[in-house]
Amino acid sequence: MKMDRFKDIRAIAFDADDTLWALQEYFEEVEHEYCELLSEYGKEKEISAALLETESGNMADLGYGCKAFTISLVENAVKVSKGKISAYVIAQIIGLGKSLLHLDAKPLEGVEETLALLHEKKNEGRGLKLAVFTKGELQDQENKLWRSGLQRYFDVVSIVSDKKPEAYRRLCRELDVQPSELVMVGNSFKSDIAPALSIGCSAIHIPAQSIWAHEKTEEYEHPKLRRISYFKEILDWI
Repeated sequence: MKMDRFKDIRAIAFDADDTLWALQEYFEEVEHEYCELLSEYGKEKEISAALLETESGNMADLGYGCKAFTISLVENAVKVSKGKISAYVIAQIIGLGKSLLHLDAKPLEGVEETLALLHEKKNEGRGLKLAVFTKGELQDQENKLWRSGLQRYFDVVSIVSDKKPEAYRRLCRELDVQPSELVMVGNSFKSDIAPALSIGCSAIHIPAQSIWAHEKTEEYEHPKLRRISYFKEILDWI
C-alpha cells in the first residue's frame, strides 16, 4: 500500500542519542570492558544481565544517562563481587563511565545535510519548527548537542527525565502545535514512537543497528507511522 506524505505538519521533533549521533555502541564497548574487569566474578553474559537488572531498579531514582549508568556500574560491581571488589577496580569502573561524557557526538550520516534542508524550508516561509526532544541528564545532553554543532538548526531543545505521553503533550505546548501537527523522529519504538502515536502525533522510525535491552518492545503498524532506513529519507515524507 502506497503511503502519502504527512500533511499539515508544523513541527518535527528529533530524538538525540542514536538518532542524531551514535551512542549505544559506546555504551556497549564500555560494558564489554567492564565485564572484563569483573571476569573473576562471572561470565560476561551473567554480569551484563545483572547490570541490566541493577539499571532497571535504579531508573525511578536516577533516570537515564551516563551518570546514572556509572552509579549502576559501581553498585553492580559491589553486588556481583559480594563486596570483594577493590578500590582500584572501582576507580577504573568510574573512569569507564566518565569516558562516556566526552564523546565527540559526530552527526550520523545524512543528519546535518537533512537538518539544513529542513531549516531552509522553515526560512522559506513554511513556518516549520524543529526541536530536539531527548531524555537523559541535562548537562550531558546539552554538551553533546553543542559538540555535535547541530544546535543552530533547532528552535526548541527539550531534555526530559522520561518520554511518557504527558512529556509529548508538554512538548506540543512548548512548540505551540497540536499533536496532529507534530512528527516525532527517533530510533526507539518504545520511547520515540509509541508514546507519540498514543497522543495523536505522527512518527518516523529509524531503527538503529543495536538498541539497549531496556528499550526493546513489541512494534506495530500505524497509519501515522513511517519506517525509514536512512535519515535523509525524512525528506520524502515532510
